[in-house]
Amino acid sequence: MKTYNWGIVGPGKIARKFADDLKLLPNARLHAVASTSPERAGAFADEYGIEHIFNRYEDMVQCPGLDVVYVATPHALHCENALMYLENGIPVLCEKPFAMNTGEARRLMSAARRNRVFLMEALWTRFIPAFDKALQLISDGEIGEVHTVKSDFGFAMPFDPAHRIFNKALGGGSLLDIGIYPVLLSLFVFGKPEVEDILAAATFTRTDVDESCVFTFQYPGNRLAIGHSTIAANTPVEAAFYGREGTIYLHPRWHHTQRITISKYEGRGETSRDMEIPYEGWGYFLEAAHVMQCLDNEMLESDKVPLDFTLDLVETLDAIREKIGLVY
Repeated sequence: MKTYNWGIVGPGKIARKFADDLKLLPNARLHAVASTSPERAGAFADEYGIEHIFNRYEDMVQCPGLDVVYVATPHALHCENALMYLENGIPVLCEKPFAMNTGEARRLMSAARRNRVFLMEALWTRFIPAFDKALQLISDGEIGEVHTVKSDFGFAMPFDPAHRIFNKALGGGSLLDIGIYPVLLSLFVFGKPEVEDILAAATFTRTDVDESCVFTFQYPGNRLAIGHSTIAANTPVEAAFYGREGTIYLHPRWHHTQRITISKYEGRGETSRDMEIPYEGWGYFLEAAHVMQCLDNEMLESDKVPLDFTLDLVETLDAIREKIGLVY
């Protein structure tokens, strides 16, 4: 079994969780870290025993023995950072959102395909066992035809214009940071909606990023998706699939849940059962393991999060931004 040397680009909060989870994989090694802050890079390297430290993102492309990189910089830097590694033939796992807009997404996909190098958006929710089980149950017809998908994601964030989530230049706002989860949930079940079938509304902060955002997608066959994101309140962070014969409920926090409830309609009554599906760590190791498996099999993209799905996701986020008037 090949051991893969990972590089971390941007050692922030999410990167730390990812690094913690890599310890759960016997064939993964933290090999390099790149940050524009020497202090942050050094502290991260000391904490995780990383041999190679770089104080410029572009310098890590020359790192000896580097097999794959995880890009976890602020949203607005994803395209620029990932592109450097793709153009140098280095596989990339890029944190969500994959890109700031469709144009950037297409640039990344083109570079990956032109250089024949692996690229995947880090949609860890797709690899959470309970979430995967819910999708399987839907596919198997457990609750009949699904007619509605409903989800939310919100947390109360004190206003701080210096924080990245309120910083428009860094791609701040609720939609790209957490609203992406309700959007991807809808796409996993129903696919990409037509632009004319998207309704959205938002409120804005003083720094002109969306504080709260709601959307509905209407699909043929009387199907609806409803989503909500906010950085102004602690919401339940729950999700449900409503079918003609029952409901599947994803317990909080739904995007990395370990418990689902399946309820079946029986006449005027209802029966339900819970499924507990635990996992270790944060769950990030599951997407990392998938990436390494893809590389073992010489795949250029994931079969669970293919690039065409990522493009659909970015295009849908662009359409929502147009509806609410959010321009970066």
